[in-house]
Parts: sequence; structure tokens; C-alpha cells
Amino acid sequence: MKTEEIKELFTKFEAIASEYQGVECWSARNLCSLLGYAKWERFENVIEKAKEACTQAGADIQDHFPGVGKMIVIAKGGERLVNDYMLTRYACYLIAQNGDPRKQEISFAQNYFAVQTRVAELVEKRMCELERVRAREKLARTEKILSGVLFEHGVDSKGFAVIRSKGDQALFCIDTALLKRKYNVPENRALADFLPTVSIKAKDLAAEMTSVNTQAKNLYGQMKIEREHVDNNGAVRKMLLDRGIVPERLPAGEDVKKVERRLKKEDKQVK
Repeated sequence: MKTEEIKELFTKFEAIASEYQGVECWSARNLCSLLGYAKWERFENVIEKAKEACTQAGADIQDHFPGVGKMIVIAKGGERLVNDYMLTRYACYLIAQNGDPRKQEISFAQNYFAVQTRVAELVEKRMCELERVRAREKLARTEKILSGVLFEHGVDSKGFAVIRSKGDQALFCIDTALLKRKYNVPENRALADFLPTVSIKAKDLAAEMTSVNTQAKNLYGQMKIEREHVDNNGAVRKMLLDRGIVPERLPAGEDVKKVERRLKKEDKQVK
């Protein structure tokens, strides 16, 4: 998400916050539309999942999901009383965690309600950190699948390591060992743990392409698959260069494992 979009959503979420029995809360009815749900019934399903998560966490539902009534305008200027909830920040966080992560509003809310001191810049920073952690997790899954595909096509674990290293050299135009030294990566750690998000995603895309093409072209043996992986990384590099991004010149990222631990700690502090 762009900074402007984040700040706009931040303003909207702040605007609907209110105090209920001395606690900062958000009306579920107001939150429903902000989170991109057109129908209250679908949003209620998410609320029920959040309630279940609340119970499993050992918290009292009544403390975080108190039911209230709300008057809404109906046809011809009339009004009708409908069910509503006054949701605590923790309740909102659980709802966001159980919402559709493909919605930008849900992604924003997951971070907005997780940050103790809500400042737009802190929310944006957390969103970027979470995106990087998820990108690293996605790369790990992709490489695991690729390893399995290569094994079925005559490449053992040692061969896979060589192929991956040759791919890195094609993507960054620099040897993996040299790049690790440049980024101060410990010898026993993976390069990807210290790459910026765009580089992690670039590696992931190239690995996906190799996995698909190895099967589609029925490639067999280390040499043929190595050429395929080098070509795919070269193609991804060209795309980045065309957009003005030189991957080996990007600054290193913070150790992704430290970032992940920090995010998990913040999640535990939400209540």
C-alpha cells in the first residue's frame, strides 16, 4: 500500500473510535464497511470466529465484544434498532486476524490494532515488516517445492544448492558468498534472511518459474535445470533493471528472524 493510502485509512479508523464504559472501542457496524464488507451477515461470521479465538486465548468475550443496540436509517427516513458490538482494540485485532487478508483494509487493520501507540508511520513500518516476513516464508515454501521437483528430475540436495547459488549470481551479478559478506550475513545463515523485500520476492518469482518450467519442459539433470534457473533469474533481473532497480545495490534488510520475533511479541501485547 502507498503511504497516502495508509494515512487515509489511518484517519478513517481513528475517526470511528469512541469511548464505551471508559474503554476505547469501535462500533462493529462502522468497522464492517471500513474493512470492506458489503454485507453485515458476512462480517458477523468473522466476528464469531474472532469470539472463538478470544475464548481460546483465555479472555472473556463480554469484556471485548459487549453487545449493544444501534439505530439505523431505513426507507422513507425511518429508523430501526439493530444489533451491534462495541469492540475493544483486542477484539478488533482478532477480527482483522480472522478476516480476508487479500483485502487491503484487513491487512491495514491487522497492523493498526497491533500497534500499541497508534501513529500512522508506525503502522506503515509494521506493515512493511510483516510483508517482508511473509515474503520470506513464501520463498521458503517455494524453494521446498522446487527442491522436491528437482529431486524427481534427477537433482540431489547438493545439486540443488549449486543451482540456487548460480541463480543468485544471475540475479545479483555477484557471487553469493561475496554478497553475504557485503550484507554481513553470518556464514551459517541464509542470504534471503537479510535481503530487502523486493529481492526476496525476485528470488521467489525466479524459483517459481524454474519449478513450473522444469515440469512443463520435462527437464532432467542438473545441467539443464541449472541453465533454466539461471535464465529465469536473468529474466527477473532484467525486469528489475528496466524499472530502475539494481538488486545488488539495495541496502540489506534487518535479520528477518529478529523482525518476526518482534512482530510476535507485539501481537502478544495487544490485549
